[in-house]
This record gives sequence, C-alpha cells and structure tokens, in this order.
Amino acid sequence: MTSLCRNLAVLLLFLSASPLHHSHLSTHAASTFRPTTRPLIIALGSDDDYDDDYLDNYSSPPEVVHAVKTTLLQWEAQPCQYNPCLENQEPCEQISAKTGCLCPGVSGVSEPPHAPIIQVLRPISEGDDRGKIEVQWCAPSSVVSGYRVVIEGSEALEFGEVSRRGLVGSLEVGTKVCVEAVNSAGHSPTSEFSCKRYTPPEFSEHKLFAGIIGGGVALLLLIIAAVILWNHQMRKKAKRDSADGLGNPSYTVGTL
Repeated sequence: MTSLCRNLAVLLLFLSASPLHHSHLSTHAASTFRPTTRPLIIALGSDDDYDDDYLDNYSSPPEVVHAVKTTLLQWEAQPCQYNPCLENQEPCEQISAKTGCLCPGVSGVSEPPHAPIIQVLRPISEGDDRGKIEVQWCAPSSVVSGYRVVIEGSEALEFGEVSRRGLVGSLEVGTKVCVEAVNSAGHSPTSEFSCKRYTPPEFSEHKLFAGIIGGGVALLLLIIAAVILWNHQMRKKAKRDSADGLGNPSYTVGTL
C-alpha cells in the first residue's frame, strides 16, 4: 500500500513537470483569451514621397521669433526727438545713428530740397541790431547744404545749413521775403509757405488802439442816448401826474 501511494505521487510530479501539460494549458489560455490584432499597414513608395507627405500633413507651431522681431521693430520705430525749427541742432541722421530712432522722410542729395516754412518777420527794437528784421524759418525734410533769404528788390543773403534764422536790413511795409533751401541739386521752389510780406507790428497795435477808441466812443454815445431817453420819459410822467391831479373832483381849493 505504501509503495502504491509513492508511485502515485511520482506520477503526479511527472505530469506537472511534463511540457505537454504546459502546452495544453497554453492552448487552453489562448483559446479562452484571444488577443486583439491590428492590421499591419505597409507604406510603399520612396523616401521622398514619405518626406513630402509628412511635410504636407505637418502643421508647424506659431513662430515666436517672428513676434519677437515685430516687437523689436515696433520698439525701434520711434520718431527722433528732432525739431526742424530749432537752430544749431544736431542733424537727425546723427541722432538716428546714436539712438536707432527714425527720421522723417528725407529726399536725397540728388533731388532739389523741398521748400522751407517761413515763420515770422520780427523787427529788432533794441541792441546793436536795432532797426533790422529777423527772419525765422523751419527746415524741410530734405538734404540741405544751406539757405538763401530772398528779399524783393534786393540781393539774396546766404546762411548755413544749421541756421533757422537770419538778420536782414530794414524793410518797407509790404516787402515780400522768401526763404529757399539749397543743396548740390539746386534750390527749393517758391511756395505760399516759404514767403511772407512784411507788416510791422505797430500797424496792428494802431488798429487795436483805434478799435478800442471807437468802441469807447460808441459806448459813451449809447450812455448819453439812454440818459436823454430816461429824462424824456420822466418829464412825460411828471406831466401826466400833474394832469391827473387837476382833474380830480375831490380836489378843493381852500379859502383865505
């Protein structure tokens, strides 16, 4: 009996270690749990076709560098602190080279400059230049090597490229004064902005004084007319009151 039990134990150990048993278990597991299969897609074609299809289907992300460049350009695109009417000012080209700012559109040296803008003809009333006329102007957006002040009936006076004003002799009332910009290509054309006729400020003061006097006289006449009318109305009222008093029947004259 003992030997029979021992033989059964050996047989069970043999069956558990047998490869046929493992194969049977694997087959049973495979039949019970079937794995999900996926179709294998094989792309036929050359490497160039693959690259083209890949590039066509690939959408690149937004280019951040372009945005940064745009921001930098917007930051640099600032107008220069340049006043075309200020005398002895540093040229805008030099300011732009230092700070990276933008100068206004400037016509080239191969083109005649645009016309400057004349500002004022101001007489000098004191100092060594008393009696002379100061001409003030603003520079055009052009390459300028100098300026000419042309006086009607007289010779032109020349000034440097950084000048924005110049002294001329005494002028008669109504004399036309023009300012021209000059470079190697020629001089600027005459325009309504580059010329002005001389009118002394005394003329304006005299007109203002005459207006004040005329206004005062008109106001005085109006006051006199109002007083006369008021007196006339008061006299008429007094007469009316007097007539009303004589026609009252309750009025009796006393006896002596």
